[in-house]
Amino acid sequence: MVDVRVPGNIFGVWQRSSDPERFDAYTRWSLYVLSACEVFLVLWVVGLAEPEPSRPALLGPLLIVALVHTVACIGLLRSGITQFLGGPSAKRWVLGAAVALGVLGIVLSTLTYPGQDAAYVDGNTRVVLTLVFAGFTVAACAPLLAFRWLTVGAVGIGGLVAGVHLLGADRQDGTAVGVATGQGFALMIVCFGAFLSYRASIWMDGVVWEQERTRVLHARLAVAEERLRFSRDLHDVFGRTLSVVAVKSELAAELTARGRPGAEEQMLEVRQIAQEALREVRSVVAGYRSADLAAELAGARSVLRSAGIDTTVTGEDVQVGKEAQEALAWVVREGVTNVVRHSAAATCRVELRRDADGAVLEIVNDGVTSPPGRGSGLVGLSERLAGVRGELTTWYEDERFGLVARVPDRAPTPTYAPSALEKGTHA
Repeated sequence: MVDVRVPGNIFGVWQRSSDPERFDAYTRWSLYVLSACEVFLVLWVVGLAEPEPSRPALLGPLLIVALVHTVACIGLLRSGITQFLGGPSAKRWVLGAAVALGVLGIVLSTLTYPGQDAAYVDGNTRVVLTLVFAGFTVAACAPLLAFRWLTVGAVGIGGLVAGVHLLGADRQDGTAVGVATGQGFALMIVCFGAFLSYRASIWMDGVVWEQERTRVLHARLAVAEERLRFSRDLHDVFGRTLSVVAVKSELAAELTARGRPGAEEQMLEVRQIAQEALREVRSVVAGYRSADLAAELAGARSVLRSAGIDTTVTGEDVQVGKEAQEALAWVVREGVTNVVRHSAAATCRVELRRDADGAVLEIVNDGVTSPPGRGSGLVGLSERLAGVRGELTTWYEDERFGLVARVPDRAPTPTYAPSALEKGTHA
């Protein structure tokens, strides 16, 4: 999991971060800032409190508990998000500290401020402080609690607020019960919405990271599949040959041991088989190193879409000469690799076309936060294109990066192939 920290050059780090890292940082710090509002709410309520506190000596400890409880809730929220995203479990002592401090804050609020007229809602400081301490405690537990337990927490806070209002009222009559019930129900709905918002934000963060893991997994599977194909080709080409070499060598050794003729002929056959195997392996490796433009365009579409990138490939039916095909195929392979590895692209367009000078391949993607340098991959492509008198250019604008390869090429003349109907007619 990515634990976003605030370095000195925060803007530079933000630009270099991927989209999942940015979303994670936005989600975490939004919830941290909301949790930090607890201590300011307590200060605001205490500053506007009516009537005056009945035990002024408890006001200082109350504010200290509010500050420490805020820090504990932020720590619990951070640990809970990390656990929700698959990291280490939240420490139990952090959870216990947040809950204990919340209970202590409610007790101090009840002891510090007196009750009020049972018919009034406004100005009941002990009720507001109870709501603040209890609400922020349950909100900090949102990453660790299932939806049903958050519902129970909202109902519990509504009942707690109603009880505190009723117990602090100057009389317990029908009016007091009605006001307490209405106040508790209204705050239960508010708490339920707040807890749901916390949980939904954390859930969305988890979905974003799951999509990122899926994208990386698809890329790794594509590499593994290519390795498997290569190993399978080597096995099919070389496995039988090695088996024949082993049998022939064993037969030659047996003939030599018995002093019978024919060993020399067997070893000559072994040499011939080995030479043929060498040619076959070279052809396999050459086929692996060479690139086919049509296959690379199809592979680019598959890889980019597997990475969650909206991909458009055009010009697959454009006629391109053999020399230009191989050069442009390497451009597709390297360009698509750079899109997957070095950008946070949401869209990518691959276009093959012809102009008056020859074949042109253009790859354009978004998600590039700063102009990329010319790494070894682009330098290698430039050298490869120079070998066929081509050129490679790049451009960057509004977080969009374009790679354009031009290769001089004469359009091949399409060969005429009679259809099956024409064949039947001539027959």
